Amino acid sequence: MRKRALGRSWVLSLLALGFAGLAAPAGAVDAGWSHYGGDQAGRRYSTATEITPQNVGDLAVAWRYSTGELKRRGPALIANSSTETTPVLVEGNLVFCTPFNRVVALDPATGREKWVNDPQVDLGHPIPYHYNCRGVTPWKDPQAAADATCAVRIFTGTNDSRVVALDARTGRRCPGFGLNGEVRVPRETPAKFAGEIKISSAPLVAGGMVVVGSFIMDNLRVDAPRGTLNAFDARTGVLRWQWDPIPRNPSDPAAATWEGNSAQVTGAANVWSTMVADETRGLLYAPVGSASPDFWGGERKGANLYSSSVVALELATGKLRWHFQVVHHDIFDYEAASPPMLVDLPLPGGGTRPLVVQNTKMGFSWILDRETGKPVFGAVEKPVPTRAMPGEWVSPTQPFPVKPAPLVPTRVTPDDAWGFTFWDRGKCRELISSLRSEGIFTPASLKPGTILSPGNAGGMNWGGPAYDPARKWMIVNVNNVAQVVRLLPRAEIGNIEGISLASGRDIAAQQGTPYGTNRDWLLSPWGAPCTPPPWGELVAVSLEDGSVKWRVPLGSIEDKLPIHFEWNLGTPNLGGPVVTAGGVVFIAATMDNVIRAFDVRNGKMLWRAKLPAGGQATPMTYTVNGRQFLVMVTGNHMWFGSPAGDEVVAYALPQKAR
Repeated sequence: MRKRALGRSWVLSLLALGFAGLAAPAGAVDAGWSHYGGDQAGRRYSTATEITPQNVGDLAVAWRYSTGELKRRGPALIANSSTETTPVLVEGNLVFCTPFNRVVALDPATGREKWVNDPQVDLGHPIPYHYNCRGVTPWKDPQAAADATCAVRIFTGTNDSRVVALDARTGRRCPGFGLNGEVRVPRETPAKFAGEIKISSAPLVAGGMVVVGSFIMDNLRVDAPRGTLNAFDARTGVLRWQWDPIPRNPSDPAAATWEGNSAQVTGAANVWSTMVADETRGLLYAPVGSASPDFWGGERKGANLYSSSVVALELATGKLRWHFQVVHHDIFDYEAASPPMLVDLPLPGGGTRPLVVQNTKMGFSWILDRETGKPVFGAVEKPVPTRAMPGEWVSPTQPFPVKPAPLVPTRVTPDDAWGFTFWDRGKCRELISSLRSEGIFTPASLKPGTILSPGNAGGMNWGGPAYDPARKWMIVNVNNVAQVVRLLPRAEIGNIEGISLASGRDIAAQQGTPYGTNRDWLLSPWGAPCTPPPWGELVAVSLEDGSVKWRVPLGSIEDKLPIHFEWNLGTPNLGGPVVTAGGVVFIAATMDNVIRAFDVRNGKMLWRAKLPAGGQATPMTYTVNGRQFLVMVTGNHMWFGSPAGDEVVAYALPQKAR
């Protein structure tokens, strides 16, 4: 019943919102996909060229594989999970994880199961602390003989905060890593319940280190678990270093940005999204989340470095090399959620300029120098609304990129009200007029509430961008739905200790503060956004000059209509795009559970296929024996109310079309 309700309600469905040594035997793989983000730089680019704008319309299902999770787990656990994984291609195996951390290896040409490893994660987590595993990461041991056990290994993090090492060929545990092939991540602050803290994104493996961040439940308490990064020796599992984004040591210059003893008691500021690495420079790049809780910062006054930042750390030591904070004193849940992307931009006179691109939930794209963290096109500190509830601390300015311009609207006025008819448009106008709406970075308020535009699902979220090196363009998907945030006096929320979804209301405790919080999406009485479509878009941005080259709606509302027809108004989306050398962009991510192909030159949609279940993940592509495959893992998505499923679907050109 809960799943059906999520599927019907737009309100609840929007809540959450270069490794050549790992290829298959010589001659078998022409274009691979060695990491969650395609490569260690997170560019989501494939050199595969067989599928082109001219023949992509001929794509058909080549094989399908079921993980069996739908039957194995049962409806309750499936409803309490989200499928967001992207496979990697390693040692001739297509390897991915299910939301319950089972690691599966398939034959990339046929989809035949080759091995499975189940780390036996505890399945007792209550809703809404859902199961999730976005990916696994391979590593080739440079000191091991080619035929040695675990010469190439697969690392995965688990929902119960373990790091597990598997032999890439057999799926068996690596005996020399930790205890029986696993290490348990140390936690300075214990979780109050199972699922409050876990590992959801693929580990970063670089420089001989396995580095993991953590997912921490938002908005529950000031003293949430710490968002410490942990780095383990990739061969032995020995803990090599830790880095806490909140400066606990008073001698750290950033400690001055935390008033009183707030740096000692505040939690989170965790790296829950995906990290990338530049092994040549010996650096990793991490997107850091917001400090706890999200919508009240009166107990942590100050700018709060290094929360809501992108940081560069030394792989060998964890020492901070540089930081760039995208939000000062984040009380908007506008953290750095999107994975960074590393690009070497060719220069007109020869050579390259190393860049790191950090997208944000605000719809800002920060294009930074990879060695210094300085914005390439500059940054401007602009005044923002400062009126807040007594006891809150508000930064008087926030950083805005000079270029590119924000990729989504950052303010909603009554004149922006949208509807299918004059009636619902009028209702939206009335609703917007009743709310506080002063533009981006407006602090939360008591009832009736504050409009947060964009909402905390983005802008850009964890799916991340892709890179087209031929044009030097970034391709990225964005959300454009506003949110209403209300602070609730503690007496009003009663004895809620976590998050309550009773009666369709999202209420979070924010323990340790004067207020709980309530979030809703800015919707008409009919359940559609009150802001104009498109509500989801795919955008191409030049990294040379910051200009937008094209933008197109992403997603159809056909499943919401009484008469079924394709109506591409765009939908909220989770997942990311893939760009190929053949000139095609592939992306799923949308609420209509469709995978699409676009022409990278102009954004024209070329092909679409309905998926058997939810498509809130990033696809991947590779070429085996001259045949290019496009692979998508489908399944339930807890917050989108997607159709339940457990299938991996591979598409390819039929023999006659090749």
